[in-house]
Amino acid sequence: MDVPLKWLARYVDWNLSVEELAHRLSMAGAEVQSIRRSGADWDQVVVARVAAVEQHPNADRLRLATVDFGSDEPLQVVCGAPNLAPGQTVAFAHVGAQLLDPNTRELRKLRKGKIRGVTSLGMVCSERELGLSDEHEGILELDTEAELGTPLADVLGDVVLDIKPTPNRPDHFSILGIAREIAALTNGTVREPLASYAESETAANQRTSVEIDDAAGCPRYTAIVIDGVTVGPSPQWMQDALTSAGMRPINNIVDVTNYVMLEWGQPLHAFDYEILREHRIVVRRAHPGEQLQLLDGSELKLEPDDLVIADSERAVALAGIMGGAESEISDTTTTILLETANFREASIRRSSARHTESGTEASRRFEKSLNPELAELAARRAAALIVETAGGSACRGIVDTYPGRTHQPQVVVTKRRIEQILGIQPSVETVRGLLSALGISNRWLPPDRYAVSCPPWRSDIAVADDVVEEIGRIIGYDNLPSDPLAGAVPDPDIDPERVLGERIRDVLTSLGLREIITYVTVGEDEIIATAAESGSAPASIRLQNPMNAARERMRSSLRPWGLRTFALNQREARGGLGLYEVGKTFGPRPGRLPIEERVALALLGGETANTVHGGTERELDFFDAKGILEQLGAGLGVEFQLSADAQDAALVTGQSATVNVRGKQVGVLGMVSPNVAARFDVEGDIFALELSIGSLAALMREEVTVSSPSVYPAAVEDLALIVDSSTPAGDLASAIAGNGLVEAVELFDIYSGDQIPDGSKSLAFRVYYRSPDRTLTDRDVEKARRGIVRRLESQFSAVLRDS
Repeated sequence: MDVPLKWLARYVDWNLSVEELAHRLSMAGAEVQSIRRSGADWDQVVVARVAAVEQHPNADRLRLATVDFGSDEPLQVVCGAPNLAPGQTVAFAHVGAQLLDPNTRELRKLRKGKIRGVTSLGMVCSERELGLSDEHEGILELDTEAELGTPLADVLGDVVLDIKPTPNRPDHFSILGIAREIAALTNGTVREPLASYAESETAANQRTSVEIDDAAGCPRYTAIVIDGVTVGPSPQWMQDALTSAGMRPINNIVDVTNYVMLEWGQPLHAFDYEILREHRIVVRRAHPGEQLQLLDGSELKLEPDDLVIADSERAVALAGIMGGAESEISDTTTTILLETANFREASIRRSSARHTESGTEASRRFEKSLNPELAELAARRAAALIVETAGGSACRGIVDTYPGRTHQPQVVVTKRRIEQILGIQPSVETVRGLLSALGISNRWLPPDRYAVSCPPWRSDIAVADDVVEEIGRIIGYDNLPSDPLAGAVPDPDIDPERVLGERIRDVLTSLGLREIITYVTVGEDEIIATAAESGSAPASIRLQNPMNAARERMRSSLRPWGLRTFALNQREARGGLGLYEVGKTFGPRPGRLPIEERVALALLGGETANTVHGGTERELDFFDAKGILEQLGAGLGVEFQLSADAQDAALVTGQSATVNVRGKQVGVLGMVSPNVAARFDVEGDIFALELSIGSLAALMREEVTVSSPSVYPAAVEDLALIVDSSTPAGDLASAIAGNGLVEAVELFDIYSGDQIPDGSKSLAFRVYYRSPDRTLTDRDVEKARRGIVRRLESQFSAVLRDS
């Protein structure tokens, strides 16, 4: 928001330097991003008068202007502007002046030169050469009584504050809003602009009507009819104000609507009254296939949810964004209908994103939730300025259709609350004074409270703490006392689950897996898809207002989006692919808040180089996933054990296992069912590791009894056993580990095929024997092995393979 100080000074006085003013505003929440001084480079540009104009002897499109700038001898310049005429007051640049190059946008020194054989001793400037705007079709005509030779900077120069409003402060999108801030910061008062004008005897509601078909999109629409206007240039003071604020003057009617929008922060629009069919206004949603040409020439194909302003037959404006070309103000317009309305931000934001590249000045303001009460204030101000600058007379009254009428909230705030939050005790006079300067009506209710009525331009004030914030920021947060804490700073509340989740991320990333972050909402069909043959979806929470049916439930598992993301990445990946996610899942809990559980999911699949067997490609398998689990355990300092088949419908029986820590389940590991994988378009085998971080963190916090490691060497041997193909490897490993001399057991190979009977498989285990009190002999190991084999033969009908 560009705020010219000359314009601002019409409403408020201050006795601060520009830099101090910018600092005070920034500290109060109206951040000044930069200070721009227009006219700082105009040191050799002065006010002059065109004394005479002659045709250039060697060029049809060029003319010679004799320019009087108050010296004894006028100068002759060559000029190609079509609007050049004797008697004009213009901006004249002497040789040596710094002017803006329109091609490079850089300042260049004006030099004396010949143009088609005639010497030019300066330049009559357009707005573009001066950097005021991009207008360059003609020279800049000045409406000033300044003496000839007066530096142009004294006439048009200004200081402009570039203010970055926050989304909750729509009043900062207005000159008056900033004026109120300055008044409060400097103990000043705001001079409200006049909004009085004479009205004719004809009532406005006899000339037009307003119908709102969609009150949810348009809570209020006001219309004023003004007859007998003369469209022409707006006064120089208004043009200068608009130019300084970054807007191009067009004509007196349009300029007034832009001027009041910048002044009050309320967008307005003027229609040519005679163009409106039946002189009616209808606020409605667009009809199917309806089209509209906007003022900028763009042709829109409207969507059914676009809010439009229409007459009795067709759309004439895209509500809150831009007017239509057909009903625009022209030089022949004599009667106008002045629109000042309120539109809901969601509708404006949606249509603006659809039909414009970056929004418009109007849409950017409506997107900040303007108060409907602001409409009438701006309407009356604009009507007064139009009558002043374009003549004519306004019809009596305002046509005001207001289906969304609301009452301004009254907020009560106590002295105790102010003192409690700010740590100071401001006087009643101080509080009432600064609130009044902000335009916030207030009353003191003895003995200890204030009653505050919020003005139309402050839709952000709704509760007592909002009022306290106003008091604090105007007094200055840097002026609030900074006292040391009375007690010690409490220790931070460390969430062990979050910390463990970060450690899991670190380990999995170091192992080459790539982290993914997916949506917390998912469709019911995808939840069912992960349930494999069971066909029913696990319990999940349905959102009351889902964005769409594809994401209507909170995820009860990381698997749906994990598998979908794996499939998407699989198409682009070369070789093996490993992904993981650490995130929350959500489960229903009747009558209480949902259950939230942190979960880690790793997915592995594809081909990898087998460095053990000559570098040939091989498919990643269960043991690669098991290796990830073992490396994760080493990184976390946890010993994971695998046992039996996981009771999980989404995993393949015989290639899955539960993951345990000290006998308690913390997750599952295994091959994803081909049916489940196919539903998510995953190709080939994919293996999943899923851990409950909450369960794992609880076990890691438990005290564990440890014993000193044995100082005696271990004996190692391999056992290859043939068992039924349905026998879980984990059960055999547990049976082997049950021997008193066995320290550890590792499964390192599974084989079926040649030399293995049908329906059977070969499992190879590496067994580590160790005694806590002596070195084991070969006889000790042989005895232990025979006992293990007998147990396996008895329990699992296992057969020891010949070596």
